[in-house]
Amino acid sequence: MDVARLAEVSQPVVSYVLSGDSRASVAAETRQRVLDAIEQLGYVPHHAARSLRGQRTFTIAGIIPDITNPFYPAFERGIQDVAEAAGYDLITYNTDGLLEKERKSLRSAVARRVDGIIITPFHVSLEECVQLVEQGVAVVAFTLEPPPPGAALDTFAIDSAAAATTAVTYLIERGHRRIGMVAGEENTPPRELRVRGYREALSARGLLFDSMLVRGSDFNEAGGYQATQGLLRLSARPTAIFAANDLMAFGAMAAIREAGLRIPHDVAIVGFDDIPAARLVEPPLTTIAQYPERLGARAAELLLERLQSETPPVGRHVPMPFDLVVRASA
Repeated sequence: MDVARLAEVSQPVVSYVLSGDSRASVAAETRQRVLDAIEQLGYVPHHAARSLRGQRTFTIAGIIPDITNPFYPAFERGIQDVAEAAGYDLITYNTDGLLEKERKSLRSAVARRVDGIIITPFHVSLEECVQLVEQGVAVVAFTLEPPPPGAALDTFAIDSAAAATTAVTYLIERGHRRIGMVAGEENTPPRELRVRGYREALSARGLLFDSMLVRGSDFNEAGGYQATQGLLRLSARPTAIFAANDLMAFGAMAAIREAGLRIPHDVAIVGFDDIPAARLVEPPLTTIAQYPERLGARAAELLLERLQSETPPVGRHVPMPFDLVVRASA
């Protein structure tokens, strides 16, 4: 078997690790070599996943796209608080929002025999997650997408499109007619949903959509800075900017100041997430609050309900609240 060869162990040792057979003593270093080999080869041990039905490890996995974004540590904190109170440990995986890392994290979590997974899927489909559910692993996904029909998988999220519409409508009501957007990475749920909300707000108020006013970027300060530089170079620059997360909004603020412009007098700005630093920057950032610790706590509650068989056999989608927090930047 490839796993045994790569780990330089016998086939029975691999079987002991996968099955969690307590009758066999496997050294910690050897066990880790086997787990590393499984992860490197992308092998998903189906029978190990099925064994979770009868053998709990009291461990869950949290898979997030960017651990450097303060939103996600707060989200994981919400998961951890609820999980620990119920006697579960939490393993956190960071994917950088990349498809292969999302899949690698899922394989690793299954190989380590977690009881359940909470994932923020940027690229992995819910259908792939359903395959894990069918193997006995409970899954909860942080997405606005509803669960696939008949799947015992739960999803939850705020309505990002509606939240973006709220943010942009606020700018329109403040008198802005030329509103730029720092949108984030293409083909990711946060970007696509928030651009949709941006466009819906413009349309509802009779304003034309101009693709030149929407700039893609990484979901971080550098991305926001670069995208805003492009917006400010337009012959008719925007008088307001909506950023798809707060980190990009901070980068946008730096670019606006560097151009010799004032916030909000020359360019107003609204962010998304309400991370703790949003109230500390100057001027304090107007933004959409989606309460990451509350989101994480609700995700853990949904997962524990699945693990304790207190849920219907079909999936649920749980909408979560958001608020526009008005501060001095807009």
